[in-house]
Amino acid sequence: MRAFNNSFHAGTHPQPAPKLRIAVVGAGYWGPNLARNLQASPDWDLVAICDLDIERARKLAATIGDIACVESLDELLDTFEVDAVAIATPARTHHGTVMTALRAGKHVLVEKPLADSREHGLEMVSEAQANGLVLMADHTYCYTPAVLKMQELVQSGSLGEILFVDSTRINLGLVQPDVDVFWDLAPHDLAILDFVLPGGLNPAEVSAFGADPLGTGRDCVGHLNFRLPNDATAHVHVNWLSPTKIRQMVIGGSLRTLVWDDLNPQQRLSVYDRGVSLDGQPKSTGEKASTAVSYRLGDTWSPALPEREALGEVVQELAACIRSGQEARTGGASGLRVLSVLEAVTRSLARDGQPAPVIGSAMAGTGAALEGAL
Repeated sequence: MRAFNNSFHAGTHPQPAPKLRIAVVGAGYWGPNLARNLQASPDWDLVAICDLDIERARKLAATIGDIACVESLDELLDTFEVDAVAIATPARTHHGTVMTALRAGKHVLVEKPLADSREHGLEMVSEAQANGLVLMADHTYCYTPAVLKMQELVQSGSLGEILFVDSTRINLGLVQPDVDVFWDLAPHDLAILDFVLPGGLNPAEVSAFGADPLGTGRDCVGHLNFRLPNDATAHVHVNWLSPTKIRQMVIGGSLRTLVWDDLNPQQRLSVYDRGVSLDGQPKSTGEKASTAVSYRLGDTWSPALPEREALGEVVQELAACIRSGQEARTGGASGLRVLSVLEAVTRSLARDGQPAPVIGSAMAGTGAALEGAL
């Protein structure tokens, strides 16, 4: 009996998993946020910070503890035993940096977008799969309580059939030296849609209109449109020139409409039980056209949301996926779908807004599908 009791008590107090070791590559804008969350995480031991500007790396290290600093990724991989690297460098460097880390057998978390082209993204995802490694895009919004609730409401059918999506992300922002406003801001909204919509982000084609009124050489204002299933439509507006800051997404359904206002911490989500009534409408196109539109007026409610830092959830998910071997919610397949849309945007801009096909839009996201696409 005593042996049984000892076994029982031992089973009720499992030992915590040993910490995984990680290094941050890039100490600029986003690197400090990654380093702070990794340092605070019970899952991770942050062992080094890597940046070409060693003084910048040292300044970051001084704010979070006694962390070693190195100037190059090669030095990092030669000097430290790490399980993973978190990369926060410009998109144009992602391919080379990620491939070096993957070939060294390291799991990778990389800042959005996954890469600077779909071709590079495919190569990165293929390398990770071939070596059984986690490759995860840091689409942080997909780990926020608000977006998690949005996914729940959309995929449970609470909104009904999706009729439209209208997303706005505008502010007086920094004109980037290497990407236009679409590649800078739209990855956030595209990743959210990929996570929230039941079928993910798989438009057949997109139309994009951009403008460069400042003469910077790249679009500073942009509008993106594409079809969703069942003749629904999505519109994304991005802008570096607006004196007002708006981060809002409206998802209209046949039953309810959801409004996400990321800048309203008291009421980030609102659900409106009102809209155009589709009940009882005939099915044929001709009959629908001749049917009088009716409207439904109901209550508005706001779901209660927990307050927690999304980036803490990101680094927790990275550790969980490494330990379980599962795909992250913003894994390589999701990152590729976002890249595919961004590349189609660039092609549409070159055609003065004419629709451009999204290469790989029917990609299922499985390993077999990815291998077939290479």
